[in-house]
Amino acid sequence: MEIMQVTGSLVCSQRVAGLDHSNLRVLRTSKGKLSVAVDPVGASPGNWVFTASGSAARFACGNPEVQTDLTIGGIIDFWEPDG
Repeated sequence: MEIMQVTGSLVCSQRVAGLDHSNLRVLRTSKGKLSVAVDPVGASPGNWVFTASGSAARFACGNPEVQTDLTIGGIIDFWEPDG
């Protein structure tokens, strides 16, 4: 799992069937790297979230048939980063 911040939504008019109608969010790591994740929890821009990646991401979105390798697992309400 990794902590990331939601920077926005990603809208795609054409998708493979394995993504169904999943919401997609653009996330940024603490080092500035951007990634796209499936969002089953309804995160908003600015939210800090924790993510599941790899094969665990398919199970975290609630449907192991969804083709994803990054899923938002939850919205962080409180967090005190080290240092």
